[in-house]
Amino acid sequence: MGSKLDIPNGVMLNAYPDSLGGNLANINRVLKREELKGVFSSFYILPTLFESDLDRGFSVKSYNLNEDIVEPEDLEELKSMDINLKLDFVLNHLSVQSPQFRDILEKGDKSQYVDLFLDWNKFWDGNGELGSEGYIIPHEKYLSKLFMRKPGFPILKVPFPDGSFRFYWNTFYQSVIEPTLEGEKTKYLGQMDLNAKSPGVWEFYEDTFKKLSNYGAKIVRLDAFAYLHKEIGYSNFFNEPGTWDYLSRIKEIADRYNLVLLPEIHSKYEDKLHLKLAEKGYPIYDFFFPGLVIDMIESKNSEHLLSWVDEIVTEGLTTFNMLGCHDGIPLLDVKGLLNDQRIDQLMSIVKERGGRVKDLFGPDGKKISYYQINATFFSALGEEENKLLLARAIQIFMPGTPIVWYLDLFAGKNDIWAADNIGHKDINRTNLTTREIEDKLQDRVVLEQLRILNFRNTNRAFKNSPLLDVETSNVKRPIFKWSNGEFKAKLTIDLEENSFVIESKEPNKDWVLF
Repeated sequence: MGSKLDIPNGVMLNAYPDSLGGNLANINRVLKREELKGVFSSFYILPTLFESDLDRGFSVKSYNLNEDIVEPEDLEELKSMDINLKLDFVLNHLSVQSPQFRDILEKGDKSQYVDLFLDWNKFWDGNGELGSEGYIIPHEKYLSKLFMRKPGFPILKVPFPDGSFRFYWNTFYQSVIEPTLEGEKTKYLGQMDLNAKSPGVWEFYEDTFKKLSNYGAKIVRLDAFAYLHKEIGYSNFFNEPGTWDYLSRIKEIADRYNLVLLPEIHSKYEDKLHLKLAEKGYPIYDFFFPGLVIDMIESKNSEHLLSWVDEIVTEGLTTFNMLGCHDGIPLLDVKGLLNDQRIDQLMSIVKERGGRVKDLFGPDGKKISYYQINATFFSALGEEENKLLLARAIQIFMPGTPIVWYLDLFAGKNDIWAADNIGHKDINRTNLTTREIEDKLQDRVVLEQLRILNFRNTNRAFKNSPLLDVETSNVKRPIFKWSNGEFKAKLTIDLEENSFVIESKEPNKDWVLF
């Protein structure tokens, strides 16, 4: 496998800029509190940092700062606290409300951006039949291969100034708001797929990486990059070799700004895409970890997780892991590590505890598979504090960089109202007020997580290419041991009791944290 990447493995916070107290300035105040000193060395700020509309920031209008919740001084303050930034770049699409797409709606074919986005009919010309709605329906031999993220065709119908309509590729969210009063215009919202064959797209990429670097980013998460390369006759999800060609070009740009790329992709373990990414020299998201932790705690058997840990170590993988996140708990990903029956059991457990299932669809609009389940990690574990603390202890002894979802840290519970009235993902996106943060910082489960995270972020046993040894003889009582010269850290787990002991050894000092 590729050589181990030199990426700091301290603890990373993950939040929207308005998740804790309403804006980034208030998050900075939280990070300066005595309870959080030494806990985080980096911060993954989600893309409501930028000007955006749909999908809680992932439909980006521009990569200028969202001045309603972020000021440039807030980013400078994070630098002064020695907190590195990880930011998003949504490669595949840009909002229909972006200046570029609005220019197309205004000027049509005279717009300099007319080829920046992917015209569905131009793409499929000669490879399908024109349907009654005006868009080309690809021949069945092509249509059957398409990978869909939503029911129906991934297109948005938009008007041109000459009175005609065009159909643009739209893989993800869209919304069309029809006028209700005379003189009003139809309002279009959506994430319009970029045409990576256009030179203008690559100029846009260059400008964006420069901007992210200026904000202070050290790591850039490539959102939805696997959808970028599109070709007739392919699934148009992780096309090979086209996806690799694009990724190589993107890395050349990122390298000019000293940015580490973290490509984001959900795929089944059995497909081995994580190994392909690693072979190309990229760090990987450990989307297998959260499902394996739930399996381990609920089954009281560490076998499957330990098998994955062994692979990480043996293959020399550079990983970023998390429990919860803004997106969901990815149970489809563990297919191949867990069998279908066990995955179904885990889905049932989390659903019984209030979780909502996200599905994938075929070209005919019919469900073809589950995708992920949406729930807070605390609720997924039955809202048992000892289970959440155990999960956190396991995370900090895992190889790689631990990412902490803010709502997990504060033991957030499923927001059923938000799931019913806003969207299934909002079950795990509850913003906390300053008062709520104050109250939660009195809770045992929050304070003890902070102690665990501080231990991971500051203990020298985890620094400078440490060594990991795992005792696996008893699957109900696995032991993780990290060592860095004279500095050692040890986690002993008791799955029968949902308990653990953390021990540390330093020169002239041995102590027990829990």
